[in-house]
Amino acid sequence: MGYKSVTAEEAVKVIKSGDRVHLSSVAVTPHALIRAMVERGRNREFENVRIQHIHTEGPAPYADQEFEGVFQLESFFVGGNVRKSTQAGYADYIPVFLSETQKLIRQGYLKVNVALVQVSRPDKHGFVSLGTSVDATLAAVENADIVIAQVNKHVPRAWGDAMISLKQIDYVVEHDEPLYIHHNAPLTDIEKAIGRNVADLVEDGACLQMGIGGIPNAVLAELGNHKDLGIHTEMFSDGLLPLIEKGVVNGMRKQIDKGKIVASFLMGSQNLYDFIDDNPQVAMMDVSHTNGIHVIRKNHKVTAINSALSVDLTGQVCADSIGTTHYSGVGGQIDFIRGAGHSEGGKPIIAMPSVTSKGVSKITPTLMEGAGVVTTRANMHWLVTEHGAVNLYGKTLQERARQIISVAHPDHREMLDRAAFERFGPHYHYIAKK
Repeated sequence: MGYKSVTAEEAVKVIKSGDRVHLSSVAVTPHALIRAMVERGRNREFENVRIQHIHTEGPAPYADQEFEGVFQLESFFVGGNVRKSTQAGYADYIPVFLSETQKLIRQGYLKVNVALVQVSRPDKHGFVSLGTSVDATLAAVENADIVIAQVNKHVPRAWGDAMISLKQIDYVVEHDEPLYIHHNAPLTDIEKAIGRNVADLVEDGACLQMGIGGIPNAVLAELGNHKDLGIHTEMFSDGLLPLIEKGVVNGMRKQIDKGKIVASFLMGSQNLYDFIDDNPQVAMMDVSHTNGIHVIRKNHKVTAINSALSVDLTGQVCADSIGTTHYSGVGGQIDFIRGAGHSEGGKPIIAMPSVTSKGVSKITPTLMEGAGVVTTRANMHWLVTEHGAVNLYGKTLQERARQIISVAHPDHREMLDRAAFERFGPHYHYIAKK
């Protein structure tokens, strides 16, 4: 099916002062369009343009100090490429559950004027795919005044909600460039130990949610002898591929989307992108489906594996800031902690190293002043470190403290035990001895 394309420079001329611009995320960040938009900003052709996205990869010049007054970033997640700018105040962040990012757009809380997206080449029916990231971008495409799409032969033709019609696109820009590739670092001994402890909690037939990085990959590496695992997650990466090839992950015990690998975005190697290309086994879905608690809970044995920056002695989880310094975002952690908690046989899990790379305990008497609570103590179930796994659900504050200390690093247990005694009084030691 034929279509008329324009240059990126011509397309972004539609952006005007005061507009809100949505960018597609992660591996399909539309850099050709971003470069053209930023060049207009450098020439001061507009001002006060608000930029909105979840998490992008690669350069993010619109967040730099030099564009103050020209662009204002309002991200849904603070990624590494905009972290310094956000911490310095030149960029900003909207706290929001990942499941509700689309709601902000669809219900008009954040009016999108222009959506800049990256898509696959069109098929014979006039459809293109959003590829590796559907997330809140589908909502932006459906609600933006103007949609500009970078058509790129490297974007895989993903199924599910990723498919959109060319009729939904106002300007097409043809520009081929490889997608962002994520390289996994070798697993550390601590990550391997955490992986073993988490894998021990995963039952046959479980439906998994996990992200990207050392701990998820360490868990996946330990699941080779499991059976009939399913995937319903916000994202996945290369660590999943060997389990799919082996038949360990087949989704046959799922209650919804049976046999499907369900995700909203992903990032990894070219092998991963090739795997989802034209693969009906993979359903790339709107974030309201992947992260909606009412959807997650329908599957049984949902095992949600998330991480944290710190946990206090009552089970409060900080996952988005270091004190008042913003580091990442709320993301989908509470969506899946709640969803797994409501799932029949579900297991919400927070897995993290017991100490930082500098040996500082990540289990603390209280959270640092200004730290954000992402998962509340009432939502907390399993806490896993390299030193073991404990289930805090239904436990009193003093019982929780004792169990949490048991999986802290041995070098810090005496300090934590002393802090618990000071907090709870002499009865705490009576409880601890029982």
